Amino acid sequence: MTTVTAPAASASPETAGPGAREQSPRRRRFPWAPLALLTPALIMLVVFIGWPLVQLIVMSFQEFGRAQIFGAPPGFVGLDNYVAVLTDAEFWAVLARSIALCIVSVVATMVLGILVAVLLTKLGSVMRTAVSVALLLAWAMPALTATIVWGWIFDTQYGLVNWVLTRVTGTDWTGHSWLIDPVSFYAVAAIIITWGAVPFVAFTAYAGFTQVPDEVMEAASLDGASGFARFRLIVVPYVRSILLVLLILQIIWDLRVFAQIYALQSIGGVRAETNTIGVYIYSVSMASGDLGAGGAISVILVAILLLISGYWIRTMLRQEEQA
Repeated sequence: MTTVTAPAASASPETAGPGAREQSPRRRRFPWAPLALLTPALIMLVVFIGWPLVQLIVMSFQEFGRAQIFGAPPGFVGLDNYVAVLTDAEFWAVLARSIALCIVSVVATMVLGILVAVLLTKLGSVMRTAVSVALLLAWAMPALTATIVWGWIFDTQYGLVNWVLTRVTGTDWTGHSWLIDPVSFYAVAAIIITWGAVPFVAFTAYAGFTQVPDEVMEAASLDGASGFARFRLIVVPYVRSILLVLLILQIIWDLRVFAQIYALQSIGGVRAETNTIGVYIYSVSMASGDLGAGGAISVILVAILLLISGYWIRTMLRQEEQA
């Protein structure tokens, strides 16, 4: 006699084991953890950058002078501040000087910083530590303090530069002022700015150079590639994004430089002939008391920096997509 067995009933999710419940699809949840970690930084950006920037933009459309500083209500003037700034020949002269100084400083900083980074990769541990300490000391020195020290080095009567030139050339350089002439003033300023910025570029570039695979470098060396060819064809493509970020940061920092220029002007420079855009904004806003015009100049500078940053960032993203 044959016994017929009834088909087993399908197990429901409630009666199924824990393994079946794990295999069921889960509803995707919003990633709250990353948002929670980013929230403090976002709050800081809004409070310390976003809100002051909004106030600056609003002020640039107002008549905001000494009377408003002491409590008088500001008046809305529309684009009058921007028209006054953009039609002022002094603004364009200051902007041109600032761009020229920025180009010289950025090129010198990037070239010297990359060379120092390459040097760090070739040195032994002891010498690398010594050079790193020297770079850190230069980097840690405040810009105002460094400018004062460099001002002593280029001092008219007792400066080291004039003393060395007198001994080397046989001509008396005592009494020669490096800060009276605008060209030599900006040369000194470029030296100070570059000296303070090279350590950051050197350390960052060195960190990128250490990530280049040794196997690729050894293979290129065995194929007969020279040191410069390996650097140009292998190292630079690996760290191109890092170098682009460094370039953007240096352009932003050098275009709005303030402390070094203001301190050199206080030591002996002619302010009217050596203003850069950062000092010019301070002069218009604080010395002249026209905060509305100063705000308009600041907004124009922010727009220029955003255009430069946006262009380089877009270029970097395109290169990464092509790679």
